[in-house]
Amino acid sequence: MTAGTRRCIVVSTLAEAFFYADHGFDDILYAYPLPFDKVARCADLSERLTLFHVLVDNITALEELKKWPLKRGKNWHVWLKLDCANGRAGVLHSEPAALQLALAISESPGVELTGVYSHCGNTYSCSGEEEIRAVAQETTNFTLQFMEKLQANGIHCPRSSIGSTPSCSHPVPDMAQLSEVHPGNYVFYDAQQLMIGSCKLEDVAVRVITRVIGHYHHRNQMLVDCGWAALSLEGGGRLPTGYAIIEGHPDLKLLSMTQEHGRIEPISGQLDYEKFPLGSLLTLIPYHACATAMMHPVYFIHSDGVVVDTWTPTRGW
Repeated sequence: MTAGTRRCIVVSTLAEAFFYADHGFDDILYAYPLPFDKVARCADLSERLTLFHVLVDNITALEELKKWPLKRGKNWHVWLKLDCANGRAGVLHSEPAALQLALAISESPGVELTGVYSHCGNTYSCSGEEEIRAVAQETTNFTLQFMEKLQANGIHCPRSSIGSTPSCSHPVPDMAQLSEVHPGNYVFYDAQQLMIGSCKLEDVAVRVITRVIGHYHHRNQMLVDCGWAALSLEGGGRLPTGYAIIEGHPDLKLLSMTQEHGRIEPISGQLDYEKFPLGSLLTLIPYHACATAMMHPVYFIHSDGVVVDTWTPTRGW
């Protein structure tokens, strides 16, 4: 995913940043509004690595960095988080405050304005490639226009980035003018991305295996050993098949879950219990792979059903 290099990656937690730093990676962007209690740990990484970047979207965060000058004459590498209509973190691209913050960063001693970062998470409300491309185009336009505004005001900023898995799955040509993009979920994809139009079913590379543990003829249901502790409640059951896609069984619905139990019933008609004996396995495609992956301490990597490796995810903060 990094073209054979160990550079230019984005993380959302410092636990992830330290994991990659400890394994030889550099040029790491901590793409999360700077938490003030973590400035010391960010300083540690900034002093260890050639390039460790932090993200700010307000002047108070910048002042916190200035209170903590780095050793050996190093500068903080700061990215400005721009809100291009996603409505989560970031200073609104059209507000004068965005340019004012960029100027303040560039003029601060011990600090460099390294990049502008925008996350087009509003692609997650899209349906189909056309809508995804429209949001990707709008976010790209806003970001490039802001970069031009920086240049017109004599503010040096070498890097620019937008991203989300939907937008990077169907990129628009103007995205080539950005220095980088930053999708995340595409590593696995999931049922949500399938519904949005980011991918096809054969692109989804994550599954949860569950066992049938009970037959309940009087309510036309069976019970499996996968509850929300193994799948998460992401999606709120909005799929036609409930909380997950039950692979190979489009006629079944994961109706509800408690912590360790899942209720499955047919979408219509009577459940054929002979097809699903107690102890048999079912394969679930999760609604949101990121949430499901966070529930598990190990991932089993297989090729044609044979486990060839195990991966241990970095958890916590």
